Amino acid sequence: MWFSVFSVFWWLLLLNCPGAVRPGAPGAAAAAVPSAAQTLVWGPGLEPNMVLPARFFFIQAADSSGTNLTASPGEKTFEVKIVSSVEKFTRIWIQVLDRRDGSFLVRYRMYASYSDLHIHVLLGNTHVAKSPYFLKGPVYHEGCDCPQPSGSVWQDDMHCPASFSQIDRDLALFPQVDPERNAQEIPQRFGQRQSLCHYTIKDNKIYIKTFGEHVGFRIFMDALLLSLTRKVRLPDVEFFVNLGDWPLEKRRPTEKLHPIFSWCGSNDTRDIVMPTYDLTESVLETMGRVSLDMMSVQANTGPPWPEKNGTAFWRGRDSCKERLELVKLARAHPNMVDAAFTNFFFFKHDESLYGPLVKHVSFFDFFKYKYQINVDGTVAAYRLPYLLAGDSVVLKQDSGYYEHFYKQLRPWEHYIPVRADLGDLLEKIQWARDHDEEARKIAVAGQQFARNNLMGDSIFCYYYKLFQAYAELQVSEPKVRQGMQPVDQPIDDLFPCSCHRTRVKDEL
Repeated sequence: MWFSVFSVFWWLLLLNCPGAVRPGAPGAAAAAVPSAAQTLVWGPGLEPNMVLPARFFFIQAADSSGTNLTASPGEKTFEVKIVSSVEKFTRIWIQVLDRRDGSFLVRYRMYASYSDLHIHVLLGNTHVAKSPYFLKGPVYHEGCDCPQPSGSVWQDDMHCPASFSQIDRDLALFPQVDPERNAQEIPQRFGQRQSLCHYTIKDNKIYIKTFGEHVGFRIFMDALLLSLTRKVRLPDVEFFVNLGDWPLEKRRPTEKLHPIFSWCGSNDTRDIVMPTYDLTESVLETMGRVSLDMMSVQANTGPPWPEKNGTAFWRGRDSCKERLELVKLARAHPNMVDAAFTNFFFFKHDESLYGPLVKHVSFFDFFKYKYQINVDGTVAAYRLPYLLAGDSVVLKQDSGYYEHFYKQLRPWEHYIPVRADLGDLLEKIQWARDHDEEARKIAVAGQQFARNNLMGDSIFCYYYKLFQAYAELQVSEPKVRQGMQPVDQPIDDLFPCSCHRTRVKDEL
């Protein structure tokens, strides 16, 4: 399992400060009154060069003895103000999210860039820890097109890990990549029946040609590439993205493989896995139009563990036969499993057997239950990152499908494993009921994994490292091919920014 250097540093600092305890640790006593001097504040949102759609940092409440609080002192305990010394009004939306374990996640989205910012973290009228924090400018907002020309500097600013094991594993199948050959062969092989995007990034500009009928999902990849190229100069690279759910490259490693980027991998295919479009969009649109994201989940984890419902919970649509079996199991054992369909699509002819449909449940209400069942849909169930981020333990079905982070998860440490056919689900639920403290520890470990590995900074690092490593395998020059169209950066007439890097380049 990898952790970003940044995450490890701050987590170790938290664990080793005087009197510190891991949030939720057994025997940790919650203090009623936090101390401004002893409380800790840290995170990427306190660094000017770490540009994210929504920047974030953390507050760990501690009492006067330096002991970390492990229960919420109240969601309005801390106030955060962000001001600029040179502008009277700042266009910044701030949210202080109570994680209910003694810690808070502060997120803010900037809608303009500033020459400097002052971040005030207050407990009443008293500054907390080393507040105010000074972000010396320029401090850029998400929409500012001002890429860092040095990839190594950007990675240092983002505290990216040296490598990702999944990227290494995926690219090990491709000793070299020939853009010229791929440009000819991949459309011929997949372009008629599948939906693909052929991308070329040249001089940090994006070009695309689509193949297939259903190419609407290109909006997610376009948005990611536009966001990334605003932040850092990408290497010249040419690649194909699969817009469908199922991974495509089914040839054996001994055969001539074609590199295809996909949002989901499987044990039977050789696709190069990226973070899912769902997780990617949640990062890009955090505090925007998307309400479900890795940060909002952390502030909506339901009641404390002892007060959660002791039934295993699941809602979804009829994407596979195992889900049908799950609903059937719930009917036979309602005291153990609460599972029902909210929509029928694949097995409409069986609706009378597995219905009636139930109303959609807010995802945040899932965490009223101690046990969350994660079962494949058409491929991997893309809700797993959010389930892990909650305060319930995940019972994860063994699966041949995986997302970019699955190989880092360890059964019985981050989740409770369940057989692919769900044949032992009742047994595992009973085990969790009989071993409540062990189940709670697994829930906390899964939650900490999500906090350390699945936030926006980690997602951007993963994409950059993937494109960088893939570009190094190319044996011919990436080209803007015939039929490719530019993917242009959006024009922001309301809040334009002035890029200091552009000015320096122009002056030279």
